[in-house]
Amino acid sequence: MTFRSLRLPQLFFSAIPLLLAALPQASAQDSYPSRLIRIIVPTSPGAGLDVTARLIAQGLSDRLGWRVVVENRAGASTMIGNDMVAKAPPDGYTLLMGVSSLAINPAMYKKVPYDALRDFAPITLAVLVPNLVAVHRSVPVKSVKELIALARARPGEILYGSPGAGTNPHLTMELFASMAKVRMVHVPYKGATPSVIDVIAGNIATIGITFAMLIPHVRDGKLRALGVTSASRIAVAPDIPTVAEAGPMPGYESVNWFGLLAPARTPEAIMARLHKEVVAILRSPEIKQRFHNDAVQGVAGSPEEFSTFIKTETVKWAKVARDAGIQPE
Repeated sequence: MTFRSLRLPQLFFSAIPLLLAALPQASAQDSYPSRLIRIIVPTSPGAGLDVTARLIAQGLSDRLGWRVVVENRAGASTMIGNDMVAKAPPDGYTLLMGVSSLAINPAMYKKVPYDALRDFAPITLAVLVPNLVAVHRSVPVKSVKELIALARARPGEILYGSPGAGTNPHLTMELFASMAKVRMVHVPYKGATPSVIDVIAGNIATIGITFAMLIPHVRDGKLRALGVTSASRIAVAPDIPTVAEAGPMPGYESVNWFGLLAPARTPEAIMARLHKEVVAILRSPEIKQRFHNDAVQGVAGSPEEFSTFIKTETVKWAKVARDAGIQPE
């Protein structure tokens, strides 16, 4: 028998192990999902991130035919829950409902146990949550421009509150101060509610926190709204200008955001399935109406857009932290 007559069978049999190795992976992806899926929320129950995760979980349960549950793993400025997903098997059964701290934490902490850009596979950005810059009714300003003028006239005297150092509302006001070239004093609280209570009481002058938390107090006359921090006005309150136009501070934008991610190296077929289903949920009339009522902007973009967005946010908040002289803990 000649070498030529042996060549084809040898090539065929040598390829069998490679074909067999590929079969289980293809089968697992084709049958996804085949068991319960967890969405990890790195904050406590009840807040906007948790609510959004539960809306998506219910929609996925209905569309995939398998139960999707939400697990709250709060702590360490969301790093406990984030790290749990970063180290989970990349099989599509453990997902993360990520929040803007994913991009902020690298600027605030020396040791973050995961790499936000390397250890996650973005599925889609879900919503943008605007903040509202407001003042106590006793503060003698009626616009963003007047607040800037007051802060310049009284450097280091205007107190602003936040739910804590390194939170999105904290950096929202640091970005404001940096772009307006004013010096205000940060008063951190242990959570959003205490900070809102203190601005209503007049113990601090101003705050820049979630629009939905402040607008009821604006409508009952306890606070005065100056500007929303999103790039455009909010449909439920079109009379309130953006900070960018009211300053004017061109380019000013600071929003909290929620988005769905998987562990890095999750198979492309599973990522594509998840993206398809979650986008359909976010674009459904019921969810769009819910977002409108809650004064948040639904997004439902591509994984590539979400990845670029996280990178941009990471660079942006690192600069804000440096400019504010914030030292990582």
